[in-house]
Formats: sequence, C-alpha cells, structure tokens
Amino acid sequence: MARLPVITGFGGINPAGRSSFHHGYRRLVLDALPESKVQRTLQSLAALMGRSVHDRDDILNHTLIRKIERDWFDTEAIPCNRHMPLAPAEEAVSFVTRARNLPETLPESWTVTEVEKGRVRVDMRGVSDFLVQTTRTSEVRAAGQLPSGFDPAALYPSRNHPRGLQLAIYGASDAIQSVGIEWQALLSAVRPDQVGVYASSAMAQLDDNSFAGLLSARHSGKRVTSKQLALGLADMPSDFVNAYVLGNIGSTGPSLGACATFLYNLRAGVQDIRSGRARIAIVGAAEAPINPDVIDGYATMGALATDAGLMKLDGTDRLSEADYRRACRPFAENCGFTIAEATQFVVLMDDELALEQGAMIYGSVPDVFINADGYKKSISSPGAGNYLTVAKAASLAREILGDTALRERSFVQAHGTGTPQNRVTESHILNEVAKAFGIGSWPVAAIKAYLGHTISSASGDQLAATLGVWAEGILPGIATVSRFADDIHTSNLSLSQAHREIDCDIALLNSKGFGGNNATATAFSPAATRRLLEAKHGKRVLAQWQAKEEAVAVEAARYDDKAISGTANVIYRFDHQVLSGEELTLSDTEISLPGYAQPVSLAVETPYADWLNKV
Repeated sequence: MARLPVITGFGGINPAGRSSFHHGYRRLVLDALPESKVQRTLQSLAALMGRSVHDRDDILNHTLIRKIERDWFDTEAIPCNRHMPLAPAEEAVSFVTRARNLPETLPESWTVTEVEKGRVRVDMRGVSDFLVQTTRTSEVRAAGQLPSGFDPAALYPSRNHPRGLQLAIYGASDAIQSVGIEWQALLSAVRPDQVGVYASSAMAQLDDNSFAGLLSARHSGKRVTSKQLALGLADMPSDFVNAYVLGNIGSTGPSLGACATFLYNLRAGVQDIRSGRARIAIVGAAEAPINPDVIDGYATMGALATDAGLMKLDGTDRLSEADYRRACRPFAENCGFTIAEATQFVVLMDDELALEQGAMIYGSVPDVFINADGYKKSISSPGAGNYLTVAKAASLAREILGDTALRERSFVQAHGTGTPQNRVTESHILNEVAKAFGIGSWPVAAIKAYLGHTISSASGDQLAATLGVWAEGILPGIATVSRFADDIHTSNLSLSQAHREIDCDIALLNSKGFGGNNATATAFSPAATRRLLEAKHGKRVLAQWQAKEEAVAVEAARYDDKAISGTANVIYRFDHQVLSGEELTLSDTEISLPGYAQPVSLAVETPYADWLNKV
C-alpha cells in the first residue's frame, strides 16, 4: 500500500527564534497568545540570546526584521578598496618598502634598487594602478537577522566552519532531538540504507571561511586556505549532517532550486518515502546570506528594499524615520524583499514506522509539485510554472480530503516576497486557482513580513509556521502592511493585516524561485493525517500508537525544557566511530556494519524483471 510521509519532528532557527515546539511561530503571533505561552516563548528566546527573560522589550526588539546590528557588520563603514590610478606630479615618485612586499611581476614604470638587506627603493615613472583601503555605506540596512546574541559557532567545536554550516548543524540537531526518540533506537528499527538526508543551501557558503574568502584572498593580499573551497559547496549542509550529526550511510540527495530549495529537498524526501527507498528522511536547508557583498549584489539588481525606497514609501526624507521593522510589505505598496538568514529541518517517517515507534505526528506531506516557466524574457521574471504547481497541489488536496475540505478548510502560505512584481503575479496565480476550484475566500498568509527572505530556507519557514498554525489555530496577519495595493488580485482571496483564528486541515506552501524554480507543497494537519492513518490501519492500531506516543511526547518535552534552560547540547560527533571499510562484513546478499543493528540488504528490486522473460 502507499506510504504517507509523516512529519515526526522539526527544528531550526530563523529571526523569530528556535523552530521546534513552535517557539519561532509563537513569536510571530505573540500578541494573540495567552500570557503563559508568551512567557514560554520569551524563555526560549532568552536562552538563545543570553538575556534575562525579564528583558522583554530588549528581546522583542532584537528579533525579526530590524536594522543590521553593528556586531555583525557596520552598514555605515563597510571595508572596501578603491581603484586609484596614480601618476607622479614630477619626474618620479619614490618610496621604500620590504622586498617581499613587491609584486611578482613589476610594472614597467617601476625601477627597483636595494637600499639594505630586505628593503628596496622604488622609483615610479608614469601611471600605476593602486587599490586604496576605504569604507562605503550600504544602501540597505534592514535584514532578518537571527536573535541577537545567538552564536551557533559557540555551541560546538566549529573549527572555522562557514556560518551556513554552523546553522545546519544546529537545525538538524534541534529537529532530531525534537522527535523524542533516541536516534540510535530509530536507526535500529530500519536498515541503515533506509535513511535519507536531503539538505542544501541555494547560494552555497559565502563568508570568509568559504567561497567569499576563496575568491577574495589573492585580491586582498591574503592566502587561500585548504577548507575554503571544500566547505563552500552548496551540498555541504547534507554532508555535515551525514558526517557529524547522524553518521548516515543511507541516501543523500541535496537539491537546489533558488528560493524553492527547501521544497526541492522536501520533494526528494517525500518521493523516497512514498517509493519505499527511505523510511526516515531528514529534510532541510540552511542559508547565511547577510553579508555586504550579497546585499550589494541583490541591491544592484534592484531586488532589495533600500533605505531610499523605504523613505519614499513612507513619505519622508529623513533616514532616521526609515521603518526597518516594516521593510518587507507583501501584497502592499512595496520596494523590494528583505534578505534574511535561517535553517530549517524536518524529520519525515513513513506512516507505518511512525505508528510503530509511537512518534508524534505534526502533520503529513503527500506530495510536492515542481514546474519550470518555459521560455523567458528575463531569467528573473515570473512565468507559467507556478500556476501549474499551485493548481496541482490544490487538486491533490481535493482528491484526498475532498472538495469541501479544499474549499472550506484550506489556506495558503504565499511566497510573498514584498516586491512590486511578486504582489501582482502571485496574487493572480492564487486568485485564479481559487476561482477554478470554487474557493470563495482563500485565506493567505505571508510570513516574510516578519522574517524576511531566507532564500533556501524560506519554504522551511513556511512549513514550521504552518505546523504552528495547526497547533494554535492562529493564522499570522500581514502586520507590516497599512493597506493592500490596488493592483493585486483578491476577488477570491482573503488577506488580513490582523491575526485570524482558523481551523483548517490543508495548507499549500508556495515558492516562486529565481530562474523559474516554482514549487508548491500540499501539507495536511495532524487531525487530517490521523483520519487518513485510521482509514488505512484501523482504530486498534491508532490506539496502540497513541499509548506509545504519550511517552515519546514526555521525552520530547524534556529536550524542550533543556533547550529553554540553556542546557541542551547540539549533536556534533567529529571523528566518531569512523568506518574505513575493513570493518564491514560482506556477502552476496547483505553487508553488515559495526554500530548498525540491521544489515544492508543487496536484494535490489528491478522494474525491468518482466522484460527478462521476453529476452
């Protein structure tokens, strides 16, 4: 029978805080929660930020979108080099320097003479090019930064890892521990090759410990290190989780799809579980793009909300009045997206394993749909593909849960970037699909209003927030908006600035990635998932699962308590039970590995068996 991919754990961090146990989601809707949950959320943030829970205003002011903080980098004094051609005012310019500082190839206009051992005099005639160290001011000063004071590098021996990989270690560790079942116990329940890890970044690693350092080293007079190239690769989040968190020898399948990257990875995990190739899938993404060069690139494209753009929107010429908290304004008059950093991971199991293990069930993902745009005028412009993905996701939901459920008990997590083009194109897509399926007033959320755009992790943010909606029954409003734009399509959509109570079983997570990477996931609530499981397995099996699940929930809550108290450890196992290959026991039917309870079967199913009878 078909296998349903069930969400049994999730974790990570974004500008709202830690994702597991809905803490990050609750930061988005804090003003709609009872005080007991508000305090729990503040405790979680205080632990991350190294602050007292009583510093409420300080905690809130240093989460979500805000002005880039100086301890990250100074937006008003970004180091750079200025190209400066110099010519002597007289016959020559002379200076003295160390011989080792001379370039390998001397300019033709230079004459070099030794003045003493190790020191030389340079006489420069004619024009020479120099780079002069200076600083520049960024035209973009808003970003979705992680909570102030949170430092993933301090949580484990990070050894100069790029920040994106530090985040991946934290996110995967948080998700694994949120399950409430020891990883070794889960691993003992399946063959080791029935575990898959599907995680990546979209832009690769771009700080000084990775590609940025590699590409700039020689230009800035430094040396390339042995790690910068290797650790810069976009697949490294999967590699690090396999090697240092899980010890995974099963499938690994990092996928890239620009802003839809998390959903690309999710589809790979969902398909492997549905096919039986995997019974456990760890799906995630990690992105750390808040650095001056990346911001400069997006700003030059005209994609980011600049200070000047924000001031124009608010009708002021005073920089001090730029409202950085409202930099991202989905479906309103806006001027660009707001860049942000995050990592998100989910743990999927097939339905049978989840029930056997008594795993908590946060929801399920029956499928993810991906379509390109066809021929394009510009690589960054939208196209037809997203109409296909949204319509397919809606059709699947109707096929499984019925027409009434889709029309009356579904909502959309919009891509909602906060750009003028997105507000028109995405609203048209959602509105037309709603019309086609008879949805009169489709609730739409756009959480980038709070978090900014975390690139590869953006749809992971959507999924984490969706699990929170099902837990609390509150759909986050688009609170940064004063009024919605006149040019958007809303005849069959329901957009709100205020938080709304909602009781839904279906969520569509939508991503419109740069380059035509469109993806939409269909996700079902815990209640709808349980109804499906009962229909497949029967009430007796569900009752047995529920009895086991209570104990698992207690263990998971213990991890949450430790995390809130600041005593939870990040899983990082460097040089731990390393296998060289000589320890393996091989036969022509299976391979046994030390440390793994079950062997790897070599019985490979082939879809071509029927062909052989005709050969």
